[in-house]
Formats: sequence, structure tokens, C-alpha cells
Amino acid sequence: MYVFLSEEWIAAAHEIRDRYQGELPEITISVRINQVITDVPFGEGTINAFVDTSDGGFRLELGELDEPDAVLMTDWATAKAMLVDQDPTVAMQSFMAGKIKVQGDMMKLMAMQTAIPTNEFSQQVASEIQAITE
Repeated sequence: MYVFLSEEWIAAAHEIRDRYQGELPEITISVRINQVITDVPFGEGTINAFVDTSDGGFRLELGELDEPDAVLMTDWATAKAMLVDQDPTVAMQSFMAGKIKVQGDMMKLMAMQTAIPTNEFSQQVASEIQAITE
């Protein structure tokens, strides 16, 4: 088990995705989102990460993109619920409660929620990532 967004978790999540790479459906919408995640239970308490689908896959990395479509700011628990648990209601409820703040192209951010296709392999990837996440 790895703590969500730790370097070890990122590496383990990459290994899982890499095992299924040829089987995952291509993402046809290009979205580049920087994330500022607060209340992180390790390190300095804030992490910068990004999501990039511009190459047809889903890439989550630590760091920042130059010229992102949007910047999303949220706390660690909300980010985990959205990215690991993949609960779409959490995103909407958290946004309405002010737990998520967005700068930039809100339409791209919203499009990402519905434009990422799933199949049995992407569901397996999500399940395996959930299983390794504390």
C-alpha cells in the first residue's frame, strides 16, 4: 500500500497503467491541468501535480505543466476521492462547497470528467490503483 500522491504511489500507478497500455482506450480530448493539492499528510503539506491527456493517454505526474488549460486547487482528501475513487458526485459536491477552486478553462476541466472512455482494462487499472492506495 502506498500513500496517495507519494512518489512511491506515482511509480506504482505508472507500473499498473504500463501493464495495460495497449489495451486502454484512447482519450480523444486534450486536457492539461495543473493541480495544487493542500492538506497533504506528508512532506511540506502541499503538492503540485498535473494531469495531461494530450498524447491520448491519462498521465498523472508530480510537478507542473507550462501553459495548462486550467489550474485546480483542492485538498488531498478531495483529490483522492476524485482520482482514485473516481466518484463524479464528489467533484460536483466539493466544487459547490468551495473545496475545489479552478482558474482557467472550466469547460476543459468539465469535459475531462465525461470524455475519458472506459473499458474492462481501464476499470481493471482503476481497481488495481485503488487496491494499492492508502
